[in-house]
Order: sequence, then C-alpha cells, then structure tokens
Amino acid sequence: MRPWFLPALFFVLPAVLLLDCSTSPRFVSNEDPDNIAPPSHQLSGIASYYSDEFDGRKTANGETFDMNDLTAAHRTLPFNTRLRVRNLSNDQEVVVRVNDRGPFKKDRVIDLSLEAAKRIGLIPTGTAPVELEILEMGQP
Repeated sequence: MRPWFLPALFFVLPAVLLLDCSTSPRFVSNEDPDNIAPPSHQLSGIASYYSDEFDGRKTANGETFDMNDLTAAHRTLPFNTRLRVRNLSNDQEVVVRVNDRGPFKKDRVIDLSLEAAKRIGLIPTGTAPVELEILEMGQP
C-alpha cells in the first residue's frame, strides 16, 4: 500500500525548490558614487611587529616578506600606501609602506616589520601607542 502523499511530492517539491531559487531584488543606492566618502582608516592606536615566523613568506599583496624592509600590515589601507608611524611613547618616527593585511588582534592598528619596529624603539616592549600619518595613498 502506497502512502497518499507520495504523488503530491513529485509535483509540490519541485515547485517549491524552483521558487526558492528565484532571484531576489538587489540593493540599489540613490547616492552619487562620486559623493561617497572613502572608508575611514584608524590612524592611531597600538602598534606591534612581526618578524622571524613570517620572514620569507608571501604577504597579502604577493611580495615576499622581508623583516629587514620598512613595511607594515594594515587592515584597510590600500597596498603601497606610505605612512609615517610615530611612537607616542618616545616620539621616534619611521616611514613604512603597506604591503600586507593585519594585524589580527583587535586592539592593534598596525603591524610593523622588525626593522621598522627597531627604528621607533618598539622591540623592548613589543607594542606601543602610535600615530599614523598618510604620506601617500596607494592605489586600491
């Protein structure tokens, strides 16, 4: 004996699946794209550095990370953005180029290469409050 609902499954189930796959309306903005402000970038916070473990690995922009270069990782700034990083604890500064993404700890604003960290006196403490100044914006 066959259950009464079996024939209904052959007609109803495909119809429900087809309806589920229909396209949904897309979000449309009325804003002028030329008038939209660029994404904000956090320009002060805690800096840290990365070195040995990542030396020789590929960065997010495809370069090979060299801990002796003056480079940095930032979450949102375009690659090749040049920044002046000032350690607020001792007023030492360094100019770096963004070539990687990070840092991945929420309380950090930038990860510096070992050489950049040395130049602003970051090595003894590992982290320090910094201020970032954009000198030249990279291409998104």
